[in-house]
Amino acid sequence: MSTPALWLFRRLDGFFAVYKPPGVHWKLVRDTVENNLLKGVNSAPPSPRQRVKFLPGSGDGPSGSTELTLMATRLPALADHPLVVGPQFRKLRVAVGHRLDAFSSGVLVLAMGRGNKVLTDLQNLHVTRDYTVEGELGMATEDFSHTGQLIERTTYGHIARDDLERVLAMIQGANQKALLSYSNVDLRSQQAYELAVQRSLHPQGKSPPILTGLRCLRFQPPHFTLEVQCVNETQRYLRRLTHEVGLELRSAAVCMGVRRVRDGPFTLQEALTHKHWTLPEITEAMQRARIAWRHRAMNTGPSPKSQRPSSKPA
Repeated sequence: MSTPALWLFRRLDGFFAVYKPPGVHWKLVRDTVENNLLKGVNSAPPSPRQRVKFLPGSGDGPSGSTELTLMATRLPALADHPLVVGPQFRKLRVAVGHRLDAFSSGVLVLAMGRGNKVLTDLQNLHVTRDYTVEGELGMATEDFSHTGQLIERTTYGHIARDDLERVLAMIQGANQKALLSYSNVDLRSQQAYELAVQRSLHPQGKSPPILTGLRCLRFQPPHFTLEVQCVNETQRYLRRLTHEVGLELRSAAVCMGVRRVRDGPFTLQEALTHKHWTLPEITEAMQRARIAWRHRAMNTGPSPKSQRPSSKPA
């Protein structure tokens, strides 16, 4: 028998993005979303089966006196009441896309039901992700973050913004060569040129983390902010990147924060904050994401899987 709770549960079929705050493990985010959805689904008004019962009543007799009669009445079956049978749903499974560690914050993609296929597609398509990375010059720690054990302190007064941008350009150039190497495309072909112009090159199969974009957003010594675009990355890799930038500047640097601002098609604007992790708003976010994904599929060309090395040189 279809119930309001079952109808709500069937609508939870898709994918959406939430905002993970810093200092919170991704598992806690997932568990909180699951619990909120369970509460929302099980809070739907019950629709128990109706049973016919004969209850005593009074009526007028033939001589005008009151007589006791039995009246047929439909009453809900108490055996179906939630206080008797408990909640209809006890477990929901929410899948998590590319994860964020506890130190990091930003866009975290979740999915349910057929939305799990989208998570697989995003992984196979090697979509890029955007981050803002906060750094501080003048110190080095064992785990590259400002909370790690201090190893050394260095000077940074000799560093100018031009020096930082020169180092970033060098790092980006090295990663561009790695991207071309792992893309399995003939560098002398017209296809390679067109993919590079469209910024559609991506690694084929497994590859190390690769930066596809790197620039300085803010430089106020000792603090600086980087905008990073990358594939196959981890947040530890981004913290190490901050450390390596400091070394190239003949100083040292630690990572003060990592924030993901885009994961494939999802941006911070679509990510639901903690107070919006409710059944109605998640269902609505799933619907918006489904429409946007369908529109994206209609307007994009062939899948990147179709990239193959060209045998014809340009």
